[in-house]
Amino acid sequence: MKKFEFFNKFNNPVFVVDNQNLEVKYRNNAFKRVFSDFTTLKKFSHKLNWEICLIDTSDWETHSPIVQAIKSKESFVTHVVYQDKTNDYKYFDVNSVKRGKYSILFFVDVTSNIKYEQLLEEKKKLDIKCQMLDEDIKSLEAIKKQAQSQALKMALINEISNIMRESIDIPAIILPTLKKMSTIFGAFRVYFAEYNIKNNIFKITQTLDEEETGMPIMFDSSVMREIGNKEISYTRCIKEFMSAKPFKESVQRIILPIYHMNELLGVVVMVSRQRRELNEELDILNNISSQLGTAIVHARLYKKNLETVEELKKTLKELNETQLQLINSEKMASLGQLVAGVAHEINTPVAAIKSNNEILSKLINKIDNEKLNKIFTDINSTDKMAIDRINRLVVSLKKFVRLDEAELQEADINKELDLTLDLIRHETKHGITVVKNYGNIPKIKCYPNMLNQVFTNILVNACQAIENEGTITITTSYNNNELKISIKDTGKGIKDTKKIFEAGYTTKGAGVGTGLGLAISSKIISKHKGKIDVKSEVGGGSEFVITLYSE
Repeated sequence: MKKFEFFNKFNNPVFVVDNQNLEVKYRNNAFKRVFSDFTTLKKFSHKLNWEICLIDTSDWETHSPIVQAIKSKESFVTHVVYQDKTNDYKYFDVNSVKRGKYSILFFVDVTSNIKYEQLLEEKKKLDIKCQMLDEDIKSLEAIKKQAQSQALKMALINEISNIMRESIDIPAIILPTLKKMSTIFGAFRVYFAEYNIKNNIFKITQTLDEEETGMPIMFDSSVMREIGNKEISYTRCIKEFMSAKPFKESVQRIILPIYHMNELLGVVVMVSRQRRELNEELDILNNISSQLGTAIVHARLYKKNLETVEELKKTLKELNETQLQLINSEKMASLGQLVAGVAHEINTPVAAIKSNNEILSKLINKIDNEKLNKIFTDINSTDKMAIDRINRLVVSLKKFVRLDEAELQEADINKELDLTLDLIRHETKHGITVVKNYGNIPKIKCYPNMLNQVFTNILVNACQAIENEGTITITTSYNNNELKISIKDTGKGIKDTKKIFEAGYTTKGAGVGTGLGLAISSKIISKHKGKIDVKSEVGGGSEFVITLYSE
């Protein structure tokens, strides 16, 4: 409304309200700027509050200082708090002036005054606190000096404790501790001398100067008495121990005995040119002595345990190898006896059949009937081939076992592979194709019967890995004194090859495989100072590569 426009000249917020319907008729520019989030009188009133309001009612108009100022029949003065859209609080003095049916409300921002009063009050409180703190500071100064000294002690002790906890190796414990103690006490010589109870002497084992390790040392009777009483010896002297060369001037020597329980482990000796009293440092030295003694004993026990574990591992490995050798030897011995018996039993009837076959071959020529003559000739020829086949199998079995061949001898690996293939023909004749890529290789010194056992284990495993039809490819080659035998199959492959050569591990399932075949094979190749490697892919087959070295 134009008649109220002169209020725009006011620097403070002003707005005009109709007393009857509480309708806002005018807001000056200062009001719009200060209360930019103004929408309605009701919402504006919600953001204005008295600092104290004891009226118990749910009527918002009763609680609103603006409504009370408008409804008041006389001019109205109040103090309100306003919360703006940023949730900041501002303080205003509100003056309500009545002009006919209108109420004109003037807002004066007193936030700075209120905050200033608050700051003054806070300052008074802070002044009181400062006075109290000044008194506390004076009393804390003495405590501070004592605390600094104690903190230094604890820091040094903790630092040395951390050094000891980080390792269980005696040199790794003692050397850093000696370096730290050298820094703390300003020593130019620091070393640890281990005590030998049998000879009642000390021997330098750890020092910052490595050239002096191993030197035996002794102290005079008074020092030995202090060490025996677990006391720290510190004195001015010319010689650090009895057989040492004298210094040109007196030095301070500190001898720290290291005990565990009542057992003397050794001493830490520090030599310094500084003159000092060990009053506060005695606690540090006693603490270091205790921790160092415990750390040395723990390190010794750990080292002894490691040696015991290594010995047990070595013994277990030897027992496992011996067990495998015994199993293999017993197996081969039993197999040799069985083959010898079977060969003898086969040779007897085969000899009779062979004799009859020879007699029959002579009688056939006397048969006049040409048709019968041909039939019997064919039968006789078939029988002769069968007899030769049996004889070859018996010879192959005897060669395979070779119970009388326990020494190294030269052998043709290609022929040994053929011998093995001949013996496992029953495994390869159904759907398995054997491809031989034999190279031109020399004879090598080996144990043929053992290598045949290795070839048998790998080839039988390859046959069993091929479920229907497949191929086994055998390749031999020789280069730079290395003879390589590769046996590759197109079987189902091996999921995990890491444990394939461990005794008892099998991929064939419980009750099917013993898990000893490849373990024994690995030991046999190791005996030949060779190596055996395996590559396998599930569904893509496996390849075993044996490498033997010729002299």
